[in-house]
Amino acid sequence: MGLVIEGHGTRITARRAQRTARIDGASTQAQHERIKAYLTKLHTALGVTQPVDIDVHETPRAHTGLGSGTQLALAIGTAFARVTGHDLPTADIARILGRGARSGIGIHGFDHGGLIVDGGRSTAHTETATLPPLLARQPFPDAWRVLLIDDTSREGLHGDAEKRGLASLAPFPAALAAHLAHLVLMRLLPAVAECEFDIFADAICDMQQTIGDYFAPAQGGVFASPAVARALQAVAAEQKAGIGQTSWGPVGFAFVAGAQQAERALATAQRAAQQASLSFSITTARNRGATWQAADSRASGADAA
Repeated sequence: MGLVIEGHGTRITARRAQRTARIDGASTQAQHERIKAYLTKLHTALGVTQPVDIDVHETPRAHTGLGSGTQLALAIGTAFARVTGHDLPTADIARILGRGARSGIGIHGFDHGGLIVDGGRSTAHTETATLPPLLARQPFPDAWRVLLIDDTSREGLHGDAEKRGLASLAPFPAALAAHLAHLVLMRLLPAVAECEFDIFADAICDMQQTIGDYFAPAQGGVFASPAVARALQAVAAEQKAGIGQTSWGPVGFAFVAGAQQAERALATAQRAAQQASLSFSITTARNRGATWQAADSRASGADAA
């Protein structure tokens, strides 16, 4: 399950290059190399010989649990396809670029926005398996707010460290999986559909505790960042809030019922930060997918949420 949010997005422009392709605006050398690899895969898969320039205007910090890698890949792939005259479904772009190996949330979210529930991937599936199916897509209440807290001194597990972390964990207990399924189907989705914030918040806290306890041996606790945990717990102690962590973190979130509650939650979290390396932002859900537009007569761009 995942929610598409406003802000913290990815915005890039692709243009047909006259000679040698260039990549401008990458935030790190690793991101530059990743984009270069994506372009190579796209050229090969689509049989395109003309070089394509990429300008990166905005991306979230990598490895924070906000799905930045998937959104960057899909934005690059969408813009590349448009500028080279190909009409490709997002699922095909994801397959070409090797996204969706564990989850389809970021891919379905790119297309639709809102609150997304997918069917997951069976352990029997191979690398050539289809995208995990979209089971539910629910518009998220406009009034509800999300406080995001990022520990900028940390990154979430990724790459080989993530693989080792997953391998170190015991199989997820069937009873816990059933409990999470019940939370999603019987509490979270109905609460969102009926705008019942208190029920939603309680279910989010229950889900975070259940998942966090399971992943604690790999990430060092229910939350990956003790400072983020401290700030979120302070918010939850002061008002009704649904607190949790984005994937491997370190970003944590607190859902609150409205704009005033969000400002109060922000002030509380900042007081609890105790000079930690935390950054804060307030956002809302994005109930629409990514957008693209022609940049000029020679170019197409993609703006990914």
